[in-house]
Amino acid sequence: MVANNLVLVPGAGGVGRTVFEHLRAQDVPVRFMVRREDERAAELRALGAEVVIGDLTRPETVAAALQGVTRMYFGMRVSPEHLLAATVVASVAKEYGKLEALVDLSQMTVSQMTATSTEESHQQRLHWLAEQVLDWSGLPVVHIRPTAFLDTPLFTALAARTIQENGTIALPFGAGRTSPVAVDDVARVVATVLRDPAPHIGQVYELTGPRSVDMTELAEEFSRALGRPVSYVDMPPERWEAQLPKLGMPPHLEQHVATMARLHRDDRYNRTADGVERVTGVAPRSIEAFVAARKDFYLG
Repeated sequence: MVANNLVLVPGAGGVGRTVFEHLRAQDVPVRFMVRREDERAAELRALGAEVVIGDLTRPETVAAALQGVTRMYFGMRVSPEHLLAATVVASVAKEYGKLEALVDLSQMTVSQMTATSTEESHQQRLHWLAEQVLDWSGLPVVHIRPTAFLDTPLFTALAARTIQENGTIALPFGAGRTSPVAVDDVARVVATVLRDPAPHIGQVYELTGPRSVDMTELAEEFSRALGRPVSYVDMPPERWEAQLPKLGMPPHLEQHVATMARLHRDDRYNRTADGVERVTGVAPRSIEAFVAARKDFYLG
């Protein structure tokens, strides 16, 4: 193992888990901080990671987890505690840590927000505020701002269900364009920064897929990847939002997803950025390539 570059990763899943896979391939040591002992924690240990119990909102456990750590990834699933966790991490790391880098997983929407904008979701506002707190802390921060994930249920589970039922992707995105990015591409960027953070400190990297497409073009990429016709159905927003409670989403997540759909309709996701290739030297994967690699999942 490479000495003196221990990376702290909160949580056992999501982007952090994929970051770990990239770091493990480079022999970079990783310590996970998880909320409980479970099968995922045992699996991570079996793969060579150190695992400690803690919570990003509990300062004493963050301080303990930071012992001996020089680099930290800060990322959470959609949560109303995001700002609290960011503030705890910043304050504890400033007082107790010896970080060379704190890599923050934010959102690309933040770059279009102001201190008083109100069009965004509560989660997006928390990301904007968290970036302010981390910047004010004076810590060596790098912000990673991905656009919508290709791996989100919008483009995976929900799309697979309607493709199998009637060969459609049904979303309320109107004529809005989007450039979703794969979690693995985001994780490659994060891992690259964590391996050698010095050139990246203070930078903001915006990450998208290779091109921006409307939903008809997105469906065409699905068609090519799956070898069968897939078309886009533009659902009425009210009808689509009425289905969200049936998916078991907590209210905070439901509001965020509904807002993402509205911002797509308003063309707020019609952007491209070169962050993935600029940091890693490898272009992000296309929608077609992402779907083709999961053909059995989408076709059932």
